[in-house]
Amino acid sequence: MAQVRERWPQMKIVLRADSGFCREELMAWCEQNHVGFAFGLARNQRLAKIIGAEMQQARLLHQTTGKPARVFTEFSYRTKKSWSCARRVVAKAEYLDKGENPRFVVTSLTADEWAAQDVYEKFYCARGEMENRIKEQMCLFADRLSTDEMKGNQLRLYFSALAYTLMEALRRLGLKGTEWAEAQVDTIRLKLLKIGAIVRLSVRRVVLQLSSAYPWIDQYAAVFRALRC
Repeated sequence: MAQVRERWPQMKIVLRADSGFCREELMAWCEQNHVGFAFGLARNQRLAKIIGAEMQQARLLHQTTGKPARVFTEFSYRTKKSWSCARRVVAKAEYLDKGENPRFVVTSLTADEWAAQDVYEKFYCARGEMENRIKEQMCLFADRLSTDEMKGNQLRLYFSALAYTLMEALRRLGLKGTEWAEAQVDTIRLKLLKIGAIVRLSVRRVVLQLSSAYPWIDQYAAVFRALRC
């Protein structure tokens, strides 16, 4: 954190994570070091009781519309033993076809900065998109531990990160406007790159000879035209 602040002293830093990280030690550290946070908070009977009225409102909305209903609220909350102080908790009282689906987030972000619904939907839930990007990199072998040394495994992770950067650029630039414009990295790799071809080299050119049965030749050609300098 000291290195980040040294490089970008004016940057506001906010830590966003699921309920596994909702611990007094981490929240207290964030508060002491001026780092914002938004952590998922595991439900319990006390929390469920606090949002009872909102949950009832969501249930009535669901019965009226037949669609999932959400009601947001916020309140100051402190555990009976573990937390050192009261903190802002944002709650989503949601009612689905299968029943109640409450969710809670504890955050240092103030109401002036983020309204309750925005904290949950626009800030906290955005971590799901971040996790999708991590899962994509796993398709590029980021999770393999090839050696018993940290530096060897770290090097593999560097290569995987570089490969993901190239694949993301391929998707963003080469596949723009195609049916694969939002495809997962693994799909692009299997359909566009991991294919059989004959490579012929000459003094003047490199020729790729694809199978006439290759089903995505049009997409391949579109990418080639988009990326050709």
